[in-house]
Amino acid sequence: MLLAATRLMSRRALAASRAGAIARHMSSEAPEPVVRFETTLGVRNYILNRPNKLNALNDEMLDILRPKIEEWDDADLCTVIVGSGTGRAFCAGGDVESVVRSAGDVTTRHKAVDFFKREFELDLLLASLRKPYVALLDGITMGGGVGLVANAPFRIATEKTVFSMPETNIGYCPDVGASYFLSRLDGELGTYLALTSDKLVGRAVFEHGFATHYIPSRRIPLLMDRLSTMEHPDHVAIDRTLEELSHEREQEDPPPPFVDATRAAMDIAFGHDRVEAIFSDLELLTEDQDPSISQWAVKTLETLKLRSPTSLKVALKAIRLGKTQSLTEALNMELKIATAFCNGASPDFTTGVTAVLMTKSKDRPDWKPSTVEEVSDQIVERFFSPHSPYIENTPTIGSAESFGEVPRGASERMQMRFALPTEDEIRDVITGADPDSGDMGYTVDDLLEYFHDTRAGKAGMTEKILEVVRRKTIFVDNQDGNFVWLRWDP
Repeated sequence: MLLAATRLMSRRALAASRAGAIARHMSSEAPEPVVRFETTLGVRNYILNRPNKLNALNDEMLDILRPKIEEWDDADLCTVIVGSGTGRAFCAGGDVESVVRSAGDVTTRHKAVDFFKREFELDLLLASLRKPYVALLDGITMGGGVGLVANAPFRIATEKTVFSMPETNIGYCPDVGASYFLSRLDGELGTYLALTSDKLVGRAVFEHGFATHYIPSRRIPLLMDRLSTMEHPDHVAIDRTLEELSHEREQEDPPPPFVDATRAAMDIAFGHDRVEAIFSDLELLTEDQDPSISQWAVKTLETLKLRSPTSLKVALKAIRLGKTQSLTEALNMELKIATAFCNGASPDFTTGVTAVLMTKSKDRPDWKPSTVEEVSDQIVERFFSPHSPYIENTPTIGSAESFGEVPRGASERMQMRFALPTEDEIRDVITGADPDSGDMGYTVDDLLEYFHDTRAGKAGMTEKILEVVRRKTIFVDNQDGNFVWLRWDP
């Protein structure tokens, strides 16, 4: 009996020893990298790899990404750069919890500002790449993740894409170039997204102009294979490949969320330069006889009243200024705003991150000031005025020594070149302002033919053009009683 017990104890000790050895071996293995890099022939793919954190950007990721992307852009063997993410997100934003902790201590505040500086520099680098850049938004793409891809010539949405700039929800302001790219979306859609933090999902990310193509997620591996085997992967050839893999709208697909009457109401309400005027118009629209408008206005008002009033005013001013700025100018303006938040120009950044991300409170955060009426122009100027003490020591990004020059308008042209035609482009053809459109009147069929010829039959284009025609044009008489010609009706 004693011998049997001794043997049993020996076997248990041996098993424990083996388990300990396995555990020590596993712990000695290198941890999973936060960014993975893959090479397939000429394709270079960076893969954000913090799936448990929805691939949120941290200091280590910024340190790893920039030198590798610079190396790829200079490498002769690299033909295409691809950005993607592991798990259910491309990138859910920046690690703002760490930023707020650093900003809360005067001895570490410089680390918070430096994080924003390096993040914005990476965004500018990706916007100025010489190599074609394909961004796969196959999952959650928010905040800092949007900045990585916003100026890529190819931005691929799938049914899994969730797009948002959620900063006003956490007492901050849309950054990473948002004042530049949101202000260039059709009408006041970008203003609406900046202030409400609302989401676009799936096809809507493409149909409302942020993504350039819509491809089902299951086709992403095929796309990667096609990119790697292309003999001459210039921008036109890549666009042609993406169009071949694109998926047209099906009858059962829900319509885009912001079209027709709702979209017209949005452009009116969010066209003001003061948040108070936006609130006032929305109040009036809650009484509209069209239920699609009144219900949208009620929901939008409720959403805005949950957001930081200071953030709303700062975001609106940034969007208006960004409309006429270059990307570099917009990023430097946003870096001043970020620095001001870190320096305590408003307590709402700390309040919002703590409530929404740390304690996960369901209540409205304790914003100070609590209402938009209490946010004075003097408070807003803390984030913009060259005399503001809150932005005195803001660093500058975008020097010629650090980045390739991005001529004014060049990023915008590349950003929209392969997307659906914008409302402004459609207007210019109808009014004759487009130098290639001629001076003859356009029928609907003429307009569709023009864009299908110039955009090589791009998927989704017919639906976009017809929606703009319904909302922004009237038909005029061709003098035989038939109302066929289009006239832009601003």
